[in-house]
Amino acid sequence: MADDETTGTAAEDAALDAALAAEHAAVWGYGAVGAALGPEDRGTAAAAEAAHREVRDRLITLLDARGADPAAPEAGYELPFPVLSPVDAAALAVVLEEGVTAAWVRVLDRAVERTTRGLAVAELGAAEVRAVGWREAAGRTPVTSALPGLPTG
Repeated sequence: MADDETTGTAAEDAALDAALAAEHAAVWGYGAVGAALGPEDRGTAAAAEAAHREVRDRLITLLDARGADPAAPEAGYELPFPVLSPVDAAALAVVLEEGVTAAWVRVLDRAVERTTRGLAVAELGAAEVRAVGWREAAGRTPVTSALPGLPTG
């Protein structure tokens, strides 16, 4: 397979970089999630943020090792809606996890290396598991997605 801007490892690296950008956004967004939750629920948000930080750091290391230029975090991100309550916080966490899930689906689609496919499947699954809990906390139904990360419409 040719290694150019649209195929092969270059496309895989671009998808991994997009996943990194989604992970940066999730790390930032969980600060807003945690700030709107009560003390009893902040541990869940902190655990999700830590998981995204760990994946973010692994992606930076992976992209560096491949000679790619990893995406830097933005100085700030615009929230899709005001986060004024625990329900809003849970809804934002759903948005964050669904954004990460969609990015990992793109990685899976572009993956040429077996290890990249394995990473994408693992992170896609982990993000969907977190999203299920947040959907429930936000009062959304259904709480599961048959095809996480894929468009529903």
